[in-house]
Amino acid sequence: MRAIKAASGVAEIDIAKRLMDYGFHAPTVSFPVAGTLMVEPTESEDKAELDRFCEAMIAIREEIRLIETGAWTLEQSPLKHAPHTEADLLADWTRPYSREQAAFPLPWVKENKFWPYVNRIDDVYGDRNLFCACVPMEEYS
Repeated sequence: MRAIKAASGVAEIDIAKRLMDYGFHAPTVSFPVAGTLMVEPTESEDKAELDRFCEAMIAIREEIRLIETGAWTLEQSPLKHAPHTEADLLADWTRPYSREQAAFPLPWVKENKFWPYVNRIDDVYGDRNLFCACVPMEEYS
């Protein structure tokens, strides 16, 4: 990721969040090595699923290339706005990429679309400032 980040500004977290638009759980980033993605397919993943993941990564690389060539700015790219929610697609759209490209970047995504409920959050802030939505301990008997 370091060479891509140096050339385009796209960071590992941008790719991880964009993978959510393709229907994949965001992989672990920067662990155990800073500036990396940790992809760990299990033995239960069949070849078709691994091929689908590879296709998504190739498509994301092409999106990065559009930033490198100046077709998109990093800040106005689907990588920086990922993951895209249903609310994003229903709101006013002024981005240089289409709603279709945001939510259904490859044809097979439509077959089983996962819609995240929220946009990107500040991961470091979230890690350092936990928020518990649990019932207060006093209410347990």
